[in-house]
Amino acid sequence: MSAEPSILIIDDEPQILRALRTILSEKHFKVTTASRGEEGLTLAAANPPDLIILDLGLPDMSGFDVCERLREWTRAPIIVLSVRDNEQDKVAALDKGADDYLTKPFGIQELLARIRVALRHGAQAQGTKETVVKSGKVVIDLARHVVTRDDAEVKLTATEFKLLAYLAANAGRVLTHQSILSHVWGAEWIGNVEYLRVYMGQLRKKLEDDPRQPKLLLTEPGVGYRINIEE
Repeated sequence: MSAEPSILIIDDEPQILRALRTILSEKHFKVTTASRGEEGLTLAAANPPDLIILDLGLPDMSGFDVCERLREWTRAPIIVLSVRDNEQDKVAALDKGADDYLTKPFGIQELLARIRVALRHGAQAQGTKETVVKSGKVVIDLARHVVTRDDAEVKLTATEFKLLAYLAANAGRVLTHQSILSHVWGAEWIGNVEYLRVYMGQLRKKLEDDPRQPKLLLTEPGVGYRINIEE
């Protein structure tokens, strides 16, 4: 990844494009914009970006289709920005290969935080995969199967570690309930969302300062979970 990461924004709202170009350029990102899906795909192919910000409601094609076509050849992180706030669209976008989903209107500081995490994850995916994931007091050593909190080892069951490791290996991404259940327990378990919630509750009790207000293991309501690796 370059010293000044490149971001491609695909959105048909001129005011959004202008605002994001100004804000992100001030933060030393190289910004390219497109107002149509096909234009965005062409620009992405000509100069592959480090990250893509994508709207779902484009004039010439569905943002879902853009995401799917991008995933045929690039692993660059994709953050969806959309006015659509329903769970079905969020899950569909993530299943098509998006890494994250923010609903318009959005806070610029939250967007910048999501961009930082997505770029870090994208760089890891392209290079050597990090085997140690740190977030505040918690350190997850994926290779040694060891988790510590405040430098003290946390005892996890095999299933708890597998669940935590899957989230940690995909830090910066929102993982849907279905993808987590399928990976950790098998495809036949994808309907058992309540079972997943129980295990997430157990992990939060062991890793969070306040399990009722988690800072590490975050819920995306109706969609899934993500691990927060911001310092």
